[in-house]
Amino acid sequence: MKRVLLFIATNLAVFLVINIVVSIIFSVFGLTNQLSNIKTLLIISMVVGFSGSFVSLLMSKTIAIHSVNAQIITQPSNAAETWLLNTVANQASQWNIAMPQVAIYHSHEPNAFATGATRNKSLIALSTGLLQSMSQDEVEAVLAHEMAHVGNGDMVTMTLIQGVINTFVFFVANKVAQIIASNQDDEVVERSVYYLVSFVMQIVFGMLASLIVMWFSRHREYRADACAAKLVGAPKMIAALQRLKGDGNDLPQGLSAFGIASDSKDSLLSTHPTLDNRIIRLQKM
Repeated sequence: MKRVLLFIATNLAVFLVINIVVSIIFSVFGLTNQLSNIKTLLIISMVVGFSGSFVSLLMSKTIAIHSVNAQIITQPSNAAETWLLNTVANQASQWNIAMPQVAIYHSHEPNAFATGATRNKSLIALSTGLLQSMSQDEVEAVLAHEMAHVGNGDMVTMTLIQGVINTFVFFVANKVAQIIASNQDDEVVERSVYYLVSFVMQIVFGMLASLIVMWFSRHREYRADACAAKLVGAPKMIAALQRLKGDGNDLPQGLSAFGIASDSKDSLLSTHPTLDNRIIRLQKM
């Protein structure tokens, strides 16, 4: 509930801040007669910016389950599944949150991810490749890492950040397009220029804004590793990350940012730090 209230509060805060700043600027330059158009564009930008992110958040578990054809463990069928459920339940109690659903999906690549609309309605999924290639201690560390994402509310926070970024990108791109297109004399040309410039600006600003999103994504991986190390011990977390070296990330594009397996390259557009950098951080703890 707190995360939902935070989501609503953030939407309102972004709207109010932009509205106040724009009103002040236009009042100073004597352009108050154009404020209505600015406010209309701002409202549209907010709707466009947050609606997609919010819907994706609400449907995240359903989309994730169908994307990898994951099977939720409702009743454990063997000792390994019983241990998985007991371990997740124990970690959830330490975070003081409701136990996430636990699922297994078939893949040769070792990976795991967490998703869900709220901390108390989340899902943790592990691949068969991870369960087969890792020791029990290493799997425990992976579960602790994913539980940290849940406990820290990373899914909601990422949605908030993406919504704010989308709002600013749409608003600025369309405002720039309006300014450029207004210099055209022909109405048909003006409309064509507006749509073309708006399209190009959204791509350009979107790429620049994605650097912010990717930075936070890398930051939350470091934080999840650190939380997992505190929960189960740094040696277990380091061993789990060592085990992931050389393996790929076979998750669908929409889920790759949530997987524990990291990008192989260290770049500003990477969703994860490299495994070596993550291990170095843990070794310094």
